[in-house]
Amino acid sequence: MIWGLATLLGGCQVGGSTVSEREGYYTWVDEQGRVRYSPIVTTSDQTPAEGPAPNAPRGGQSETPESSTAEAPTTEAGMAGLSEGEETEFTLENYPDANELAKDGYVRPGERQPYFTWRDAQGNVRVSYFRPDTRSDEEKGLVPPPIELTPASVYHSGSDLKPAQSTNQGNLDAYAVLGIEVGGDYFERFREFCCLGLETRDAVEWQQGREFGVNVTDQSPTHNFLTGTSRYQMIDLASVAKRPDFIMRLRSYARNGVFVPSLAFLDRDFEPVRLVTDLVTPYEPETWSRRGFLEAWVPVFPGQGERWVVLYTRSSDLAGQTVIETGAGKKPKVIPHVAQGEVGLKMVEQD
Repeated sequence: MIWGLATLLGGCQVGGSTVSEREGYYTWVDEQGRVRYSPIVTTSDQTPAEGPAPNAPRGGQSETPESSTAEAPTTEAGMAGLSEGEETEFTLENYPDANELAKDGYVRPGERQPYFTWRDAQGNVRVSYFRPDTRSDEEKGLVPPPIELTPASVYHSGSDLKPAQSTNQGNLDAYAVLGIEVGGDYFERFREFCCLGLETRDAVEWQQGREFGVNVTDQSPTHNFLTGTSRYQMIDLASVAKRPDFIMRLRSYARNGVFVPSLAFLDRDFEPVRLVTDLVTPYEPETWSRRGFLEAWVPVFPGQGERWVVLYTRSSDLAGQTVIETGAGKKPKVIPHVAQGEVGLKMVEQD
């Protein structure tokens, strides 16, 4: 009698194990956060099928092994028979465009949004749906956008800027778009005024890896350029002479006005190689952490013989002013152009 009772109690203990502890079942969480149990469906070669059962119930209570077996998916052969007429058709529904699917976060029409499960402070399992972020790394700010060179008037030495046939309107239009003057008169006249007599005693050496300041003050030397008398500052490119080219970020900071720069690139013999003027520099308003500034992106070509940069301004620029909008219904802000100022230069590395 005692042995029979012990056997009965042992059988109750074995039979009372939870579904999750039984072999052949796996646990998963539905979109309402409820824990479910489903049988592991095996194929004919006794290999467990991958992924959760597509017909898993979504009722309010955890299913029992019997209900899971009743609602388990059909065999592999049966599923193949159901989908044979659909999956082999080359339609947009079965084979959507990859770009369009990526824009939708890889969620096909009719499919539910992806979700994740989490546990709240009371220990309840919760489900939160989310929409995949389909923005590119550039749009998210993870990758800096490509650098756009600042539009400007560019005058170059040599005859390569002059089209071989003046009747070729295509070349003339291309030079106009690039802002390159095809006539050599202006550049040749500029060379008559510059730049053998410029002082290099207080020249600023180019510094790599950070922004450095170049100050045009009342102590800076003056020179009578073709565009008028201006104070100037020389920048020595000897430290970057071995680089074929790079992009220079130029910022002219505002303080009681703003210095509007023009650039003259010289070779080692102080002969002009290239002029950059009429820079279309947008103004960035001041913030609590920095001053406002004009910004330009200009290419530099040490590999083509450029060894010095002359920073100066023109009389026509001094006669102008920068006007910025300060908001709807507010009076625009007028910033005068001045003969002195602080300019920040930096080499910009781009992948």
